[in-house]
Amino acid sequence: MCGIIAVLSRPATRPAPDPGWLVERAAAAAASVPAPTGQDLTASIGDAAAVLEDVDRALRGVPGVQAFIEHPNVVEQLRGALATVDAGVDALEAWADSGHCSLAGADLEAFNEAMIRLKDAAWAVSRDRLRTAEAVVDLAGPNAGAAAIAAMHAVQVALSALDRLEVRGRDSAGLQLLVEGHGLDVSSLPSKGRLDDPLFTSMAVRTPEGHLSFVYKAAAEIGELGDNTRALRGAMRSDELLHLALASPDAKVTVLGHTRWASVGIISEANAHPVNHEEDGRTDGPYVAAVLNGDVDNFAELKERWRLEIPAAITTDAKVIPVLVSRQIGEGLGPDDAFRRTVASFNGSVAIAAHDAGRPEHLLLALRGSGQSLNVGLAEDAYIVASEAYGLVEMTSTYLRVDGEVPSPSGTRGQVLVLDGSKAGTLEGITRVAYDGTELPVADNELSHATITTRDIDRGAFPHYLLKELTEAPSSFRKTLRGRVEERDGVLRAALGPDAVPPALSEGLREGRIRRILVIGQGTAAVAGQGVAAFLSAALADTPVSVTSLPATELSGFQLDDDMSDAAVVAVSQSGTT
Repeated sequence: MCGIIAVLSRPATRPAPDPGWLVERAAAAAASVPAPTGQDLTASIGDAAAVLEDVDRALRGVPGVQAFIEHPNVVEQLRGALATVDAGVDALEAWADSGHCSLAGADLEAFNEAMIRLKDAAWAVSRDRLRTAEAVVDLAGPNAGAAAIAAMHAVQVALSALDRLEVRGRDSAGLQLLVEGHGLDVSSLPSKGRLDDPLFTSMAVRTPEGHLSFVYKAAAEIGELGDNTRALRGAMRSDELLHLALASPDAKVTVLGHTRWASVGIISEANAHPVNHEEDGRTDGPYVAAVLNGDVDNFAELKERWRLEIPAAITTDAKVIPVLVSRQIGEGLGPDDAFRRTVASFNGSVAIAAHDAGRPEHLLLALRGSGQSLNVGLAEDAYIVASEAYGLVEMTSTYLRVDGEVPSPSGTRGQVLVLDGSKAGTLEGITRVAYDGTELPVADNELSHATITTRDIDRGAFPHYLLKELTEAPSSFRKTLRGRVEERDGVLRAALGPDAVPPALSEGLREGRIRRILVIGQGTAAVAGQGVAAFLSAALADTPVSVTSLPATELSGFQLDDDMSDAAVVAVSQSGTT
């Protein structure tokens, strides 16, 4: 369990939003939030949400950050309007949970959906856009130019994603920043041990193809969530050479990052990803850096076959990726073919991202096997690559899921993607092939749309997610039951509409077509499913309907039948952050 993040962007294609429009729209949203005694509550709440969604869209990306930097007074005006929205939301929620709420059934469901939409929109502006701008300014420092702001925006996007992805593993983390257009004379840079660090540990610098590669890493066996990104932020904030490189108006950054749960190789900065192509006695080959989720099961065999001279202190299997890609580029293969042939030689389930300094505007991705995932988010003027969808939802809800299992037309499993930064954020910039080179064009209908937001996965001030979920359980339980339990003749009864219990399900049970109920879940959701199954078994004891609780993987792996028309499946989901 690890996490991959990469940000490949292009210059903004629109100007910063008008500050007067931002303030006016936020004020309009605040005025649209109705009092509990108002008319057309749900419609009014939806109107307020729509306005804030427009504000959120306008503030995304580098233009949004520029608007806040150029007009700092807008920040407080937005905060004031959002505070009014939050107060209105609190009043509406208190009313909905009181005995005065007159909504029920479908009307109450519509109200709940509108409230979620409004809370998500307000959260996006206050916690995503405003927070991003503050973090970018903190990283870039005072009086930073437009290029530095754009570069640090990409860095902040990556760091924010790492903060969320590290629930997948956090014993080490790292970011590489490849800076083009820095305008510095790389032949006269003061070394201070950074240019000749053979293990590519934190603060190491390289000068491939005239560009500058900066790497920042943190590694510790014991720590807390957030420790690693705090260390990375501190290192970048204090790096004078990095700030000097970003002072050029032509500077541009591509970010490649990772958070690790060590499986092969000890926990150390040398083993933290990204790792680069350098070997003992061979540092001048084509520059490649890479990150890995999963395991290259045959990495020892590959080291022997290719006679790789990997430094003894670097024991992670990820090291073979950039070394082999670099070797094959050096032998005359193009970067795409070198990468594809390299990943095709691996055994095991892997997700990989790599960056070749010879083509800094491109990013290479690969996925094969069922144990890993990789997603390409289509953000405004940027690709956000994340191994989990919750790593990219701060910037976009639209993404392409890389599929490592479905065979290509030639029967080959695994996919390789090449992202073109000049078309960042568009499908046109994505080239996809199978592991054997078969072209796999990407279509619009393959895009997925995330239903979660950063509000859903925010850890808040809690040190870990388990404590957060335990603390919030009473409130979550109350909101889940809102409108689904009503009092009739002095007895509390379930009141589930057709959205919760489809008519076809009710009819199937009454008419005897449904003879079995399968309750599935994974992890803690499977445990919750056992409770659901126990209740259903008791309720249906006098009927021929059987009830079974089982892990979702057991159903999908061993108990799927060609004809399941006699079955109703109750799927229990969980937050995805525990």
